[in-house]
Amino acid sequence: MKKIILSFAAALVTSLTFAQDWALDKAHSHVGFTIVHLKISEVDGTFGKFDAKMTSSKDDFSDAVFDFSAETASVNTGNDRRDNHLRSDDFFGAEKNPAITFKSTSVTKVSGNNYKITGNLTMKGVTKPITLDAVFRGPIEGRGGKKIVGIKASGTLNRIDFGVGTSGPTVDDEVTLKISGEFSK
Repeated sequence: MKKIILSFAAALVTSLTFAQDWALDKAHSHVGFTIVHLKISEVDGTFGKFDAKMTSSKDDFSDAVFDFSAETASVNTGNDRRDNHLRSDDFFGAEKNPAITFKSTSVTKVSGNNYKITGNLTMKGVTKPITLDAVFRGPIEGRGGKKIVGIKASGTLNRIDFGVGTSGPTVDDEVTLKISGEFSK
């Protein structure tokens, strides 16, 4: 029994030691979304203030864990009036809900560089699971010998499920997320 406990402890310590944190390079990253207006045109937006971290111990990133947050007050669609409305309680409620967060629960390799990232998204105080399609590029060796990986993820969510706005003919319920990040270690 003692050998089993010691073996388990050694395996646990070994697996924890090899987990590596990958830091986000914000200058080479982007968080955006697209929504259809009046059923005929698309409006794009971004979040100017965001952060993310990836932890992984495997070369194929199948054990990766992502932590992401975006400041709701940093929403930008290129129209001040619309942006202020999006920050209001009608939509993001930025004052009471300063961040949108995502914490992954699994990363599944589909084929080649294609993955599915599943996790819990919290927006306006509501947490729901979502799955993003992702493409991993790299890793490559960058300046100073750092390893760099690029990740592009996208997916669709229903904003009404999160209490963001109301359903109606002006703005579609479905929002497409478009995220790209460059991580280094």
